[in-house]
Amino acid sequence: MAPMFDLEALRAAIALHGRVARVVIAAHEGSSPREAGAAMLVWAGGQNGGQSGTIGGGALEHQAATRARAMLATGGTVVERVALGPNIGQCCGGAVTLVSEVYDATTLPEAKSGLVARALDGSPPPLAVARLLDRARAQGARPATTLVQGWLVEPVAQPARALWIWGAGHVGRALVSVLAPLPDLAITWVDVAPERFPDSVPPGVRALPAPDMAAAVALAPQDAEHLVLTFSHALDLELCHRLLAHGFAACGLIGSATKWARFRSRLHALGHSPEIIATILCPIGNPALGKHPQAIAISVAAEILGRSPARTLKERIG
Repeated sequence: MAPMFDLEALRAAIALHGRVARVVIAAHEGSSPREAGAAMLVWAGGQNGGQSGTIGGGALEHQAATRARAMLATGGTVVERVALGPNIGQCCGGAVTLVSEVYDATTLPEAKSGLVARALDGSPPPLAVARLLDRARAQGARPATTLVQGWLVEPVAQPARALWIWGAGHVGRALVSVLAPLPDLAITWVDVAPERFPDSVPPGVRALPAPDMAAAVALAPQDAEHLVLTFSHALDLELCHRLLAHGFAACGLIGSATKWARFRSRLHALGHSPEIIATILCPIGNPALGKHPQAIAISVAAEILGRSPARTLKERIG
């Protein structure tokens, strides 16, 4: 998944910290620790300020963050080419072009046709940029991050996959913390009451308190992916029953082989065919990694990232 401009993350950081500097790899030559489009946000506050995201770590990131933090007081845009050699203690052997920009609530960039395009040197848009914008407007084509003739064009992150996580217990919280930073996922997090959720829900995650969780299945898109891991086996079963009737792109259930054997029998008694029941994945994750919530979360996240968004259940079964 190629990096994209996460406007929502930038907006959230500005709301929390005021002025925020964004540093993006606009281009690279040869070997590079990250690809074009990789970005980090930097802000003031605390002993050393704050940061989210990464452009590859090491001396390159440390020096870029320090320079970006120094820009916060004055604002502006800086473009610099950095050789990745002994001078900064890295041996990638290539070079990167970094663009550092300071934003606040009044200067948030505007996306047009899924792109953020801006002049870094005040020049009018060259023909190459005009063509990129025309294709995006007419065809919905979004190019990878492109630096051309003083202009930087970046695709905007737009969540393409709806993921519903049912349950805000230890595993649910671990999953949300691991998956929330991924810009390709639109996460809806469901549990029975507001107090079931942590005090701070990650930006971009929609917490949905639903006293009747099973009834909330009707709110989910039919092409959503689901992870079922509530505090109750009975509720897990009812959610699986409702989801099989509703339709989904993918559905995973936390549990043991014994739990799944019982669920298969009960779902069959509720009228679902073995073929349809088998579309639910259980257990989720890699049991070899153990049962610690973070271990489960990491292995489940790997499963999600390892599969392409699927067709809905009804499309697959026919």
